Amino acid sequence: MDRRAFLASSVASAAVASLPWRVAQGQSGWRTFEVTTRIDIQRPSGVSRAWIPLPLSASLDWHRGQGNAWHGNASRAEVLRDPKYGVEMLYAEWSDAEGAPYLEITSRFSTPVRDRAVDLSRPGGGAALSEAERRFFTAPTDLIPTDGIVRETAEGVVKGNRGDVGKARAIYEWVVDNSYRDPKVRGCGWGDIEAMLETKNLGGKCGDLNALFVGLARAVGVPARDVYGIRVAPSAHGYKSLGTGSPVISKAQHCRAEFFAQGIGWVPVDPADVRKVVLEEPPGNLAMDDGKVEAARKRLFGSWEMNWLAYNMGHDISLPGSRGPKLPYLMYPNGETGGDRLDQLDPDAFKYGINVRELKA
Repeated sequence: MDRRAFLASSVASAAVASLPWRVAQGQSGWRTFEVTTRIDIQRPSGVSRAWIPLPLSASLDWHRGQGNAWHGNASRAEVLRDPKYGVEMLYAEWSDAEGAPYLEITSRFSTPVRDRAVDLSRPGGGAALSEAERRFFTAPTDLIPTDGIVRETAEGVVKGNRGDVGKARAIYEWVVDNSYRDPKVRGCGWGDIEAMLETKNLGGKCGDLNALFVGLARAVGVPARDVYGIRVAPSAHGYKSLGTGSPVISKAQHCRAEFFAQGIGWVPVDPADVRKVVLEEPPGNLAMDDGKVEAARKRLFGSWEMNWLAYNMGHDISLPGSRGPKLPYLMYPNGETGGDRLDQLDPDAFKYGINVRELKA
């Protein structure tokens, strides 16, 4: 493992794994969830490994991590952090002598009962990014370039709009109007936005459509980022398509997006979920002027419903100890055995399962 490229916190992870949970946040207006991920390596061959995304550990006004614990028969298990984006993952390793590798990880986190919402009409305050931060959040990634057709498209979209909010809103509306949710795309999509624009095929899922928003925003100097996570509860706003009605959430992954507005701060958006409402909200294939679509379109610029766990905001992730290719993002459990990468989008064959329950005070 390349310890120069990854920062291992093995002492801290051992402490978290062996001690009781941190004191839960008991303040009014917050709800706490427990997510359990079970990993089983089917038909192991040689050394087996797994990389499981962990919830954001930072305490924010819309998310509070409560810690992680795990047990299993791995010969090695430790929390690792990507040095560029701070992506936290549990890394597990089994020797070739282990015939039935497994690991179970339980994480607790709290989210606000109310939506995370930003008032864009308020006067600008003191929120600002440093020049280094602005460069970081307008930089290209492997699949999200900011030059060529991406910049040409973005400049045409924002023409005549000024300021971070004006440009971001123009891009949001353009993505909603010109993209579509493609149910044939596996998982959440990988977000190859240059290919989407060159082929004029703007179909995809959240990993594609929200990446398109992020790339277009970055291309015209608006700091933006994807936030990768998983849905954990039904929608309180009556949208069957924007929540999960089952404790089994193995396929409920969902990424969102943010942009930074000078004087306001990070602003939540989710154009991909607008297109999900269009396609999936009963009875399906809704018109753009349907009341449900219009309400979602208005709500999802400046707001997220917090029935959702955030993992990280990272791109181009190299899995430590693996010789396989980089990942566009870490939102699913990943594994390998005998040097072969397992299919992260097929939990039944992998095999892994993710379950959630809400903890009552």
